Amino acid sequence: MRMHRSIAAALAAVAAFPAVLWAAEEGQPGLFSVNLGLSVWTIVIFLSLLFILRKYAWGPILSGLEAREEGIQGKLDKAAEEREEASRLLEEHRSQLADTRREAQQLIAEARAAGERVRKDLEEKARGEAQGIVEAARRDIERERDEALDTIRKQSVELALAAAEKLIQERLSADRDRELVESFLSDMTSENREA
Repeated sequence: MRMHRSIAAALAAVAAFPAVLWAAEEGQPGLFSVNLGLSVWTIVIFLSLLFILRKYAWGPILSGLEAREEGIQGKLDKAAEEREEASRLLEEHRSQLADTRREAQQLIAEARAAGERVRKDLEEKARGEAQGIVEAARRDIERERDEALDTIRKQSVELALAAAEKLIQERLSADRDRELVESFLSDMTSENREA
């Protein structure tokens, strides 16, 4: 930007004062007058300087720039590779997280199913035990009822024998027999009530 301004200013000066540049003073050449010896030495010095710069300055400068460019490109490539690796690792992490969530859901579902099976097994076992207790109680009741019936039968037989014995001992009349049986039965009923 500065250089453009300088060049523009020089061109403006040349355009404004052309007579001054072409005019030569006494004994001195003008600004645009050509001196062959000076021109040759200027070209020789310019080419020498160009050769020296090319050999000693531009090579190292260009190789330094190329090395810097390669270094920057290498860093960019490495950053791109690391970004791709990070992206791959992130995707892998997300995949593992999703797998872990699925496994956790599956374990929860299996635990619920196992809990349900255990609950059903316990209910069936409790029903079986309750049914066994009811069956045992029924058997006990039937056994006790059978025992009670046997006891009643035995007592009935004993009563009948006792009544028959009394009848045999006191065989007086039919009215007297009836009276004895009724009193015997009332005695037995009062004894059963007390027992």
